[in-house]
Amino acid sequence: MVKWYERRRGLASVHVAVLFFGLAGVLGKLTGLPAPLIVLGRVVFASLALAAVARARHVPLAPRRRRDLAVLAAQGGLLALHWTVFFQSINVSSVAVGLLSFSTFPLFTAAIEPALLRQRPSTAQLVAAIAILPGVYLLVPTFSLDNTVTVGVAWGLAAAATFALLSVSNRWLRRTYASVTISLYQDGTAALVLLPTLLLLHPATLFQPRTLALLLALGLLCTALAHTLFIDGLGSVSAQAASLIASLEPVWGIVFALALLGEIPAPRTLAGGAIIVAATALPALWRRGNGEGAASRPPYAPSVSPPSAAEGEGGTAAGVAPETPETPETPETGERVKGRRWRRASR
Repeated sequence: MVKWYERRRGLASVHVAVLFFGLAGVLGKLTGLPAPLIVLGRVVFASLALAAVARARHVPLAPRRRRDLAVLAAQGGLLALHWTVFFQSINVSSVAVGLLSFSTFPLFTAAIEPALLRQRPSTAQLVAAIAILPGVYLLVPTFSLDNTVTVGVAWGLAAAATFALLSVSNRWLRRTYASVTISLYQDGTAALVLLPTLLLLHPATLFQPRTLALLLALGLLCTALAHTLFIDGLGSVSAQAASLIASLEPVWGIVFALALLGEIPAPRTLAGGAIIVAATALPALWRRGNGEGAASRPPYAPSVSPPSAAEGEGGTAAGVAPETPETPETPETGERVKGRRWRRASR
């Protein structure tokens, strides 16, 4: 039984993690860098921090099979693409448009799951996917790529699609490897993939102290620390509660954008965003209303990094995926599972 103070600490950890998830887009835009360089700085600092965490916690890092190493490397390339199109969406439009259009990933998850996992989406997931469509329609002011908001939505939808693919493909790896291990390999591979952009873009501001400080905060606070807090908090917080809290990521992003960038979303954007946020929270509310237990398959929730920022079907990281209850520490993952723990699958 989870004690009340453990639950409060868990809730605080999840809330702080989601707050940092929402801050990521704002910090990226404040750098003024092209999207590939934002991601490069993020994954370099995140990789260093995650390597330190893995060393401190004695987490095994060696892949068990060559095939696993190939999959981790491929997912690292997909992660680089995902974060690049996400920050491109924010750069060409606004933080609100980027986060809200990215939050439509349950729509893509409902389509990808049956194809890759041969797993039928739940009724709640299907209803949520359909409910997202009116929100997307409201986000798009005009169906012309001459409009920067429309272009931003298009990039955001690409981020949602790549996040859904990465989240679904990560599931079987999480049965064998610790979340820190998966994140470290994927972030490290993403860094290698994006290194050539230094030769192509040559930004004069990349190595300025202010820019490096922003990238450091993005990699440490919004990726490595947020990931650790979220995973630790899930030890004493239910999957439904974590999913509901995670749905606040775009809300925090809009608040930070207003405070730090002076961005005020248009009424149409806010209306569309309200529909999308409500739709992403719907599966968790559905389960609570039906009294489904922790053993039921939970919904996805937005995340900033699959799986480093968010682990579970809920992100944005990262959804949540069940683990075996009351399981001792295992040599495969090196992580202790306490009660029923749920992990975000990952943005």
